[in-house]
Amino acid sequence: MKQVIRPGSTIGVIGGGQLGRMLCIASKQMGYKTAVLEPTLESPCQGVADVVIEARYDDQDAAEKLAEISDVITYEFENIDAHTAALLTEKAYFPQGFELLRTSQHRAREKEAIASLGIKVAPYRVIKTLNDCQQAAKEIGFPAVLKTCQGGYDGKGQAVVDDEATFLKEARRLLEVGELVFEGWVPFDSEISVIVTRSTNGEVKTFPASENIHVNNILHQSIVPARVPDEWVRHAEAIAKKVADGVGLVGILAIEMFVTSDGEVIVNELAPRPHNSGHYTIEGCHTSQFEQHIRAICGLPLGATDLHQATVMENILGQHLEEAISELDYLKEIKLHLYGKKEAKYNRKMGHITALGATVDEALEKLKRRTK
Repeated sequence: MKQVIRPGSTIGVIGGGQLGRMLCIASKQMGYKTAVLEPTLESPCQGVADVVIEARYDDQDAAEKLAEISDVITYEFENIDAHTAALLTEKAYFPQGFELLRTSQHRAREKEAIASLGIKVAPYRVIKTLNDCQQAAKEIGFPAVLKTCQGGYDGKGQAVVDDEATFLKEARRLLEVGELVFEGWVPFDSEISVIVTRSTNGEVKTFPASENIHVNNILHQSIVPARVPDEWVRHAEAIAKKVADGVGLVGILAIEMFVTSDGEVIVNELAPRPHNSGHYTIEGCHTSQFEQHIRAICGLPLGATDLHQATVMENILGQHLEEAISELDYLKEIKLHLYGKKEAKYNRKMGHITALGATVDEALEKLKRRTK
């Protein structure tokens, strides 16, 4: 049953990390209260959410408590316990449901779902045992990427393999986690992502595509507008809308894609939640991805997604934090966001900075001046 969840109601969020924090901030700006289920003490949502239930994600009693005090339930990350999701579907208003979550939690299911919509993905084979490797190598070839079907992010749980010996070695290691996906290497020119939102009313909108620059498999910068031909961007946006309708999306979905030199767009991964590559929308767009998600799940009209100016978002990792807060003159022309994480670990996302300019080059130059 579709509902309009009005300001003053309580939005329950599973997960208390930085995405949960930013969802809570956007909710509060719109007049909602927030309750968060999070097992970690001193999470980024502490002090931001109205209620924090400190419990494991598979704690059924805690999930039931969240359901009791929330008018609508959402989540900030994919790896929600299936039993918890089932309970919330039964006991609470959970418009996103579990089907898309179930699909996106498993890379092989995700690729199968995308391909079933007639959308291109990299050639792949599922590896369940070492016995599957020889045939997969013959059919896919090298170089290739081996990924765990479940878990893994920022390059974790995957390996680039260039020959059969390396393939077998990495498969033996990664199979300890569970079944794998063996993907053919895509010789791409650019990596982009399109964030699409679909409301409980069926309204669909996309944000401007971002060009994503990775360093050591971790997102470094998102550049908007993406520096690829407009025709290719329109194709990517059309794919995003097709996926949103095809999977019955409610809420926000980030779709990571490869763009080849001849303009072919190949879908890499889905993330049915706010996404790191969408942080630029906070300053860069009329509506942020976080506000848009709240609008979507609460049955409100979706906000405009126009880009104010060219925008570049850059992550602050643990090893960058001290530099980012030691000399703050750069804040004259750059916006700073810190996530409230207690410990600055190496390669841990601690925050981000955002620069706007009349052109992408101007925004990039502002970021460069920060380090001079």
